[in-house]
Amino acid sequence: MVPSTPRPSYFPTHGDDGYRVEHYDLSLDYRVGSNRLGGVARLSARALRPLTRVSLDLAPFRVDGVLVNGRAARFVHRGGKLHVTPRVQGRLGPGPFTVEVRYAGIPRPVNSHWGDLGWEQLSDGVIVASQPIGAPSWFPCNDRPDDKAAYRISVTTASPYTVVANGELTERRRAASATTWVYEQAEPMASYLASVQIGRYQQAEMGARMRLAFPQKLAGKVRNDFGRQNQMLAVFSERFGAYPFGSYTVVVVDDELEIPIEAQGMSIFGVNHVDGRRGEERLVAHELAHQWFGNSLTIADWRDIWLHEGFACYAEWLWSEASGEEPADHHAVRWHRRLSALPQDFVLADPGARRLFDDRVYKRGALALHALRRVLGDLAFFALLREWTTTNRHGTVTTEKFLDLALQYTTRSFDRIFTAWLYGSRLPPLP
Repeated sequence: MVPSTPRPSYFPTHGDDGYRVEHYDLSLDYRVGSNRLGGVARLSARALRPLTRVSLDLAPFRVDGVLVNGRAARFVHRGGKLHVTPRVQGRLGPGPFTVEVRYAGIPRPVNSHWGDLGWEQLSDGVIVASQPIGAPSWFPCNDRPDDKAAYRISVTTASPYTVVANGELTERRRAASATTWVYEQAEPMASYLASVQIGRYQQAEMGARMRLAFPQKLAGKVRNDFGRQNQMLAVFSERFGAYPFGSYTVVVVDDELEIPIEAQGMSIFGVNHVDGRRGEERLVAHELAHQWFGNSLTIADWRDIWLHEGFACYAEWLWSEASGEEPADHHAVRWHRRLSALPQDFVLADPGARRLFDDRVYKRGALALHALRRVLGDLAFFALLREWTTTNRHGTVTTEKFLDLALQYTTRSFDRIFTAWLYGSRLPPLP
């Protein structure tokens, strides 16, 4: 049964529902050797109601000063929250306002049930992997997935290093031994998808939209393993609608990673994901699909994460059949058999905070989509996906919103079947 009442947030200490950020302007200075980060963050926001203070999420940096609407403001920084109180008028809004935060220190990842999240020092460089609550490890933000904003990210670091961030590179200037890289992300982006990658990378273009950054020693293997992304892009654009961003960049770091990392307009892979034989191509498809499901369409609440991971997992199966490998039906039958053997205690549309990245979010989510495809047929199913991505392009989505749209594509008594996939704990049979 579809829940009819609001449910508690998975991360109640993150984010503030009293305002929305419209633009982040981040100016960062990073010293690789000492792992020291200095930053100035300028937020252009809009208060949704009168506010006596603004709360930002920020890890324990030293905060050197805060301005609200250009004037010095009082602030308290503790417990991962920066509480800012304007001195003038005593309250904000409703309406637009600005906050500027100057901060510095050694960035440390946010500790979580899934390990360290956010800004992390590599053996020679930096990786940012913030999903779901790691963004405050490197900049002050309203850390909730439904608050999407445009970004300008400027990073100054030692010249031997390449910086890759979200959006388009609009400026690169060298002064003495340091280089400043400026990126503009015009399409709205959730804070957890903001990313900076720093390393000694060689760069290459694989077509008009595809870019690669990688250690020079891996050049041949990287070009081979990611060489079919343009074909993937064509397949996914036909299935899901037009690619939602101007470009797509893959970064391969010179360290091993447990899993690849999703960011807006970008994916990050470890050296262990590159073998020169396309041995991890399903992951390449998975991360590319996130540009539609997760980046352009972003969940309003973390409980709906299957709308990201289930769709990206199903994209693996779609690429498998499109590239002449196993059809999606074979994947579905195999995974249904495996999930049927597990405890039947999992609710896809509300897995719980500790199960956000449970494998059943991915595989049961993909199975739910395959069940829907079997009921609707290919013509209606892919028309549904294209309408889903077009209608909600660069917006936020919920399970209930997807269910409402799906029900418009069938005249069958199908709502109970699909709601069982989403809200029931027992795995339904494949139609």
